[in-house]
Amino acid sequence: MTKVAIYARYSSDLQTDASIEDQIRLCQERATKEKWSVANCYTDHGISGASMMRPGIQMLMQEASDGKFDIVLSEALDRLSRDQEDIAGIYKRMQFSGVKIITLSEGEISNLHIGLKGTMNAMFLKDLADKTRRGLSGRIEKGKSGGGKSYGYDVVKKFDANGEAIRGDREINQEQARIVVRIFKDYVAGKSPKAIALQLNKEGIPCPSGKAWGPSTINGNRQRGTGILNNELYIGQLVWNRQRFIKDPDTGKRVARINPEEEWQRTDVPELRIIDQELWDKVKEKQGALRKYKKNFWEKQRPRNLFSYLLKCDCCGGGFSKVSSDRYGCSTARNKGTCSNRRTIKQETLESAVLNALQNHLMDPKMCEIFCEEYTRHINELRISRNATIHAHKAELKKLAKEKAEMIEAIKRGIPAEEILDDMNNMVARREELEAILENAEEAPVLIHPQMAERYKQEVGILRESLNDPDKRTEAAEILRNLIEKIVLSPKTGESGLSIDLHGDLAGILSVATNKDKPQIESNLSLQQDKVVAGAGFEPTTFGL
Repeated sequence: MTKVAIYARYSSDLQTDASIEDQIRLCQERATKEKWSVANCYTDHGISGASMMRPGIQMLMQEASDGKFDIVLSEALDRLSRDQEDIAGIYKRMQFSGVKIITLSEGEISNLHIGLKGTMNAMFLKDLADKTRRGLSGRIEKGKSGGGKSYGYDVVKKFDANGEAIRGDREINQEQARIVVRIFKDYVAGKSPKAIALQLNKEGIPCPSGKAWGPSTINGNRQRGTGILNNELYIGQLVWNRQRFIKDPDTGKRVARINPEEEWQRTDVPELRIIDQELWDKVKEKQGALRKYKKNFWEKQRPRNLFSYLLKCDCCGGGFSKVSSDRYGCSTARNKGTCSNRRTIKQETLESAVLNALQNHLMDPKMCEIFCEEYTRHINELRISRNATIHAHKAELKKLAKEKAEMIEAIKRGIPAEEILDDMNNMVARREELEAILENAEEAPVLIHPQMAERYKQEVGILRESLNDPDKRTEAAEILRNLIEKIVLSPKTGESGLSIDLHGDLAGILSVATNKDKPQIESNLSLQQDKVVAGAGFEPTTFGL
């Protein structure tokens, strides 16, 4: 008796396993009519016919070469494959193994079918893709989502007069929006994506994926527009067609390709803006600076020491680097011997000179006023963040209550209770956990510190400790380094040691603090013990600790 192998497949979200069953049933009826013996049934569930990376089709071809059947029977040729190259390859392999291909739609497959039907199936896929893109493009023009849901937004469920769902509408999720703003501000303040992710995980804030936050979730890929920091929807810009996907013919996996920027489709959606333009620009400026800075492996490393890469030799213009565990020296003099500056300086002496000047001269009333404003803002941000977490827990409790009601309704409709018992137990455990968290949680009120000026003096006094504190070091060092253009070290005339000349915004701040009664146009300072000597050429700017 002739042995036949039945192959069935479905790929569309509109189809189900019932489609597989129907295909097999129709093929079995044909086999019974022809008095063929069904050797086996091969199936692929929810896998595109444009890929050969399907377990069912691979097993079919393997067992065909082993001579386990004489005929492959399928509903139609496009069930085997929609790709011209793939369907031709399947046909050649079956011919080599002496196996015929017969379909309910086309009959016995010949070279003519492979040429014509293969072309028609490939055109069908292209037409389907073009129609999908046209539909999505029309939705984008109307300011609606082209698919997916960004963190910070909720799907708006609406229905038209006929009861059909209106798709693509979004609205801001206020709890998640606060987290987005916090991530942007933390990044500008100097925290790395890794540090931000660790803190969010520590606080138990849910990630967009529902798992744990990671650096890539925040940083993403700037060119592709992925990651929290690169999502232009946060500034009210809906960007579509930024990239396209092409299937790798060898692996069958989709590979992303960036489209030319002139092909990107942009639509203004100001009602979905979460991040103000100033904060967005600061993030982009910092990302650009980091990309320019990270040219090779060594430059990708964060500065090991407080003033790494900022130290310059006055004699040759080269850099100062570590010549021992605790001393800096001229790199040119050490490595090339072309500089006469052979003097060194202790790391502790150098850092103390700058930090002592900062500590001793930052008591200007204007500086105190700036601090009070920043302190109040920071305290209120912490309050908002804490309250956002409480609100998120309350929202999750409401969601659990809704899920509980749905489970009870499902049991009433006849679904066996044991099928959803595990889900019910997990839900009860989570509800009890949230109730325990919220039992003693109170929303933080707006607080204004009564002795804020005194707190400012304390903060200036513990600046050095902050730079050595792992939780504060990154942000404090980033602020301090951003205020320094360079530190020039030159041999002292007629005596040992090095003079320290400080260039940049910090020099201007110290000049203002030291010479309160005179307007300053300064650019650098010479730090010798506790004496601060002003240079020339700088217009000081404000600074908030």
